[in-house]
Amino acid sequence: MKIIPTRISEVLVLEPKVFGDDRGFFFESFNQAQFEKGLGKSVHFVQDNHSRSVKNVLRGLHYQIQHPQAKLVRAVQGEVFDVAIDLRKSSETFGQWVGEFLSAENKRQIWIPEGFAHGFVVLSETAEILYKTTDYYAPAYERCVTWNDPALHIEWPKGIAPILSAKDAQGRPFNESEVFV
Repeated sequence: MKIIPTRISEVLVLEPKVFGDDRGFFFESFNQAQFEKGLGKSVHFVQDNHSRSVKNVLRGLHYQIQHPQAKLVRAVQGEVFDVAIDLRKSSETFGQWVGEFLSAENKRQIWIPEGFAHGFVVLSETAEILYKTTDYYAPAYERCVTWNDPALHIEWPKGIAPILSAKDAQGRPFNESEVFV
């Protein structure tokens, strides 16, 4: 597995070594020992999630103010543009974002630590996303940052016409969002 740093050092892209031929392919999608070695710390996952969305669905930008979740995210079908925003007030990268294209084709994953908001937009006709989390879903503490807040300057792919859930349409501007210390 190759670990690729992003412009926010704690957010990492994981690229597996894929073995393929005319019959198909094989790769390790997760190896605890290699993951922790690359991350430089121990991680305990407690929940796996699977979502399926149609083109232009934009989910996020979600986080939990208590019981924060680190996430390891990958697309197993289709393609998404995945975004993480640093909400750690004490961080040098507070308020900055990083985005990566994840697809069934590139087989990349993104590691999003605790203290970040997360979201994605579907670029293909459909996409299925799998992600592991380090804490359980706690709806009472879930928050949402407005996906298109001009203060964040997120460079979403051009030509998308986002489809939002009612909850995500109620997201709060970044400067009004609860953040981590």
